[in-house]
Amino acid sequence: MTAVSSNGVYSFSKPNRDSITLLAGLGVEGDVHAGVTVKHRSRMAQDPTQPNLRQVHLIHEELFAEVGGAGFQVAPGELGENITTRGIDLLGLPVGTLLRIGDGAVVEVTGLRNPCLQIDNFQDGLLKQVVGRDEAGALVRKAGIMGVVKEGGVVRPGDVIDVKLPDEPHRPLDRV
Repeated sequence: MTAVSSNGVYSFSKPNRDSITLLAGLGVEGDVHAGVTVKHRSRMAQDPTQPNLRQVHLIHEELFAEVGGAGFQVAPGELGENITTRGIDLLGLPVGTLLRIGDGAVVEVTGLRNPCLQIDNFQDGLLKQVVGRDEAGALVRKAGIMGVVKEGGVVRPGDVIDVKLPDEPHRPLDRV
């Protein structure tokens, strides 16, 4: 893991921190998106009683290099993620994957982040870089994954992330 970020107020980007504390069943302590029920504004407008499947947002650092090739500069936390990873194929993980982070925190993967127009407000044209189509024409979302905290703990940049896949059959990630 290369960075951790959080913000107690609604904003697109989140400042990097020396550490964040994951709270079981809630998310990142002090983060605006922490809670048992949805905290993302668009989801709250639809139904504020929905369970919060988006407690923790993870992005792979490799995405920054990819969009950099198209002329965009993005740093950890700037796309609103809580945890920036390196060397893990986050987008290829199945639903239910457990990510053991550091000394004991565990995040269960729930699905893909559904990128929104706020990405273009951050940098015009960036949305097209993080949403595309595959060879078959299917929509591909590359702006990270979401998860829920199963076991709490403090996580820091440099912590190791251990990936435990769920039993087969695996369900591919879809937007949450």
